[in-house]
Parts: sequence; structure tokens; C-alpha cells
Amino acid sequence: MKWERFKPPEPDDPICCCGDIDQQREHCCCDCEELDDACERLLQRDSKNVDFLSRVFTILSDRLGLPCCSLGPVRVELSVLPPMLLLPVLLQVAALHCMLGVVVLTALPGLVLWYYYITHRKKRRTLFFLSLALFSLAYMYYLFLTEILPRGDVGFQQVVTVTTGMILMLISLVRTKQGPGYVRADYGHNNITSGSPTKLRHQDSPHCNGVSQSERAVEKKWKWCPLCRLVRPPRAGHCRICGVCVLRMDHHCVWINCCVGQDNHRHFLLTLLLFLLTSLYGINMVLRSVCPRQSVFTALLYCPGVYNQYSTALCFTCVWYSCIITGGLLHLLILQIINISCNVTEREVQLALRKGTGRRRFCGLLVDTGTHSPGFTHNWLHFLTMHSAEGPYTPFALTDVV
Repeated sequence: MKWERFKPPEPDDPICCCGDIDQQREHCCCDCEELDDACERLLQRDSKNVDFLSRVFTILSDRLGLPCCSLGPVRVELSVLPPMLLLPVLLQVAALHCMLGVVVLTALPGLVLWYYYITHRKKRRTLFFLSLALFSLAYMYYLFLTEILPRGDVGFQQVVTVTTGMILMLISLVRTKQGPGYVRADYGHNNITSGSPTKLRHQDSPHCNGVSQSERAVEKKWKWCPLCRLVRPPRAGHCRICGVCVLRMDHHCVWINCCVGQDNHRHFLLTLLLFLLTSLYGINMVLRSVCPRQSVFTALLYCPGVYNQYSTALCFTCVWYSCIITGGLLHLLILQIINISCNVTEREVQLALRKGTGRRRFCGLLVDTGTHSPGFTHNWLHFLTMHSAEGPYTPFALTDVV
């Protein structure tokens, strides 16, 4: 039985589901026929395909396109909505009582890790983690201005310091989002579509994919990627989530929704450092305002009378929430510093552990991959001075935020 109300629009229909009569066929943001089929299966309770619900949500995300001048409809990601709706509610519930705070702050990281496992298993890009990070930052700053600043315990210089730290961190995040450095076909020297992998390895180029000719003479481990149909230089890797090959790939970071590679690794490290410094400074100011008679470390565990007023309880709950996020990112920063000091990437570490050639040391913080390291100083000089494969600085675009 066919559902007439879900019948796909005919080509001569005046308006598509996206709405704008002038841009409807040129900038259609969704597959109407696919959505009709998914809704029909949902009404018929056909659940043979376990992924059909996820297909419905994906198509609905496409259907929520908004006409935007000459740019066409803007695709709305449904994954950005849960952090914006649930985070303030959960934090305000946690501020009602101490036990509620323990339950919420314990369950919240578990839910985030569960969602990370789901998206990582399906190799799917999502804006959930990026929106959670940005909205958490914005909400903490809003509470700082509305709850802590009116108390009079924070001076103008401290507000300027926190604001400057946030602005610098966002600038560094935008630079990180501008790309990790992709392996590309040098059409002047490499004909990827017609050449074989063996011939491509031996073709000479003065500078291709961010690797100079002298480096190519030393490193012979060029590999053919059958998915991208490109020859990958040494230390490059294919990201199954982004679907591209990345130069000197470190890992795919869900918190910024892009890969970390040769071009943006330094900015990624700077973003982590700026976030940690700003967060620790803000936590210190809030605790000194909420619990002025206690030291910072003591106030985290024992702050008498903090739940007598709802405003102080909310600030105290947000401090613990910020501590959880800061602790996770501090662990990530330590791993990054150790890997850079040993001249390895996170991808190389995971491959070594998977093949059984790597050995964990110091509680798993250090992994010996068996590769030669020129030394601590040389490794950091190489990391800080490695060139960009994407050429000169590209101007900021709106798409760099997502």
C-alpha cells in the first residue's frame, strides 16, 4: 500500500519541500523520495533494517534546510540541539541538592562516552561534541557574568583576562578547523587516475604533499590508498570518518569535528593549552568568590553553606562540571606532549599497539613504538618548524566554524 500523502513531488510541482520557489531545484537540500520512503517504512513499523531510524534523522536534518540568500538552504544538524537543550537543564537540576549533583555529574560523562562509542563505531561525523564544547564554554561564561561578577569579588582586570583567554582560544580553534593538510594529487607530476602505484612512487617532484625531495629520498615508505586513489607520503593516513588522506595524521578529534594533522597540529595544541589556562583561572576565581574562607583545593571537596542559596549551588555545580572537562583535556594534552617529545603520532601509537610492536610504559602514558627518536630538542624543533602543505594563509570562512 502506497501512502499518497508521502508521494514524492512531481518535477513540475511549483515548490519543493525546501520552500524557495526561485532556488528550489537548484539548491534542494534533501532527498524528498528518500524521506518519503523512510516515513512510509516507519508508519508500517518495518524495522528489518536496524539503521532506518538513523536514516530518518539524517534525512530530517537535510529537510530542515533554511533558504539563505544566494547560498541556498543551510543544512541544520540535529546533533547540535541536545547540548543546547539538555546541558542547562541538567546543571540546574544538579544544583538543587548535593546528591542530585553527584548523580548528574556522574551520569553526564557516561552518556557522552556512550554517544562517542556509538559514533566512533559507525565512523560518522557529528557536531554533537563540538556544540557541547562551545555551548559549555558559552554557558560557563554567561554564569560568570550574571552570577559571579555582581558579587563584587572579581575585578575588571580579571574579567578582561578571562575574556581575552576565551577570544584567543576561539581564534586558535578557527585556525585548527581550517584543515589538517590533505594529501592531494600534484597534477603536474602525478597522474593519479592513469598512473600505477609503482610508477607514482618513483616520479620526481620538487615539492609534493608537504614533503620535500630530500625527505622523499630518505623515506621510501610511500603507500597507495585505494579509496582516495592517491600515493600517501610517509606518516600520512586515511581517515575513515572524513574519507580523506591526511598528512602526518595524528588522530580524528571529535571535539573539533575534524582531523589533526601536519597543518593544524600546532594550533590544536595551542587551543588545548589556552582552554586549560582559561578554565583553571576561571575555576580559581569562582571558588574564591563562592567559598572565600576555604583554599581552592579544599573548597572543591568541602564548601559549607554552598547549597543554602541556589545561585551559589549552581556556580559550585558548574565548577565541578568544568573540572571534569578540564581533567579530560589535561590528560589529552599530556599525551600530546609525550607523543611529540618521542616523535610519534597517536595514529602510529595505536597501529603499534594493534600489531603488537608497541610496549606501554609509565601507566600507559608512554608507548614505545620501536621507531628511532632523534632526541627531545630535535623532535620539538621539527614539530614547531614543520612547513604547511596548504600554502599561504587562507582567509576565514563561515564553514571553518563547523
